[in-house]
Amino acid sequence: MSSYENIRQPGISPAGVPFRERLGEWVDRHSGTFFIAPAVTLILIFAIFPTIYSIFFALSRVRFTGDGLKFRYVGFRNFAKQFFGSSEVHFLGRTDPVSIFGYAVFAAIAVAVLVWLWRSRKITTWVGMIGRTISAAMAIFLAWILCASLVSGNSIGTLYTTLFYVLVGCTLQFVIGTGLAFLCSQPISGKNFFRVIFFIPLMITPLGVGYAMRMVADVTKGPFQPFLNFVGLEEWVWSADAWSARFMMMVSDSWQWIPFIFICMLAALENIPRDHVEAAQVDGASSFQIFREITWPQVLPVAVTVLLIRMIEAFKIVDLPNIMTGGGPGSATESMTLNSMYIWRANDLGSSAAIAYLLLILTVVICASFFNYVVVGQIRKARA
Repeated sequence: MSSYENIRQPGISPAGVPFRERLGEWVDRHSGTFFIAPAVTLILIFAIFPTIYSIFFALSRVRFTGDGLKFRYVGFRNFAKQFFGSSEVHFLGRTDPVSIFGYAVFAAIAVAVLVWLWRSRKITTWVGMIGRTISAAMAIFLAWILCASLVSGNSIGTLYTTLFYVLVGCTLQFVIGTGLAFLCSQPISGKNFFRVIFFIPLMITPLGVGYAMRMVADVTKGPFQPFLNFVGLEEWVWSADAWSARFMMMVSDSWQWIPFIFICMLAALENIPRDHVEAAQVDGASSFQIFREITWPQVLPVAVTVLLIRMIEAFKIVDLPNIMTGGGPGSATESMTLNSMYIWRANDLGSSAAIAYLLLILTVVICASFFNYVVVGQIRKARA
């Protein structure tokens, strides 16, 4: 058989390499693409496409008809209604009248933010300046709403109720979770038992947490009823006061999520090389100095990552306020997510989608600002 005839045989390439081998090499070269393709496809189908499609809802007035949904383009009216229309007080809170103290606090915050932005022009690129300008604009807007509502003695809306759950709640959870993790990382007796006990709340469903905390907080039959009677608060009802209800939501959410921070920080603390700590002890360093100079710099990347993940999750709080108070009293404990859900139930799909996008913008700007200006700065300082 001639060499020409051998080349033309089926399954043999012109270079004499069998087709099966060439196919195997091609699959090996593109194996990464094949492995990641299913995940990318699922993300495109179940995440990105609905997100993009919901833009049509946010920019439209949607009505149910016999043929399905009917869209009527209304532009940014659904968004404007949250800032200037019928939903302004519900979303932003009552911002009138503004006290003199409120104006003074806002002026101080605005000046500080503008000075920070002016100084940033020398240490960042033009792309970084765009990001810092967006962060500064968001900070000034949130400062004005805070000073016009809470600082001036007015009620806050779902915007700042959500921020209260995120900022105050996540700070409390991080401090307690890190403290418990630090204690359980020490050579104390019974620490394995406490590790299991501290982790239990994370395994309970939010529905169970909500009903359990309602029973615990019951001032007439709950476990704290004797204590409340002793201090003369037998007539006090926490769910009838706006701030006590918000604090109860924060405590309930903290009880559920402190174990998440606890277990992550415990893993980070136990991975610190013991020889560094022992060398510092030999040199006479105190426990506080060891924590500040050795422990904290090494667990900082894990700490900020855990806190960032928890903040993103806290922006979506919906189950506990819905179960424990139904968003009440009034709308005092209603988060932006719960507000969007209630409006969706009322078949106002356009306004519901608009609130969801406002929450998305708020989450992205705050979390990105936290990462760029706090996390990165602290990591660089620790490495230096």
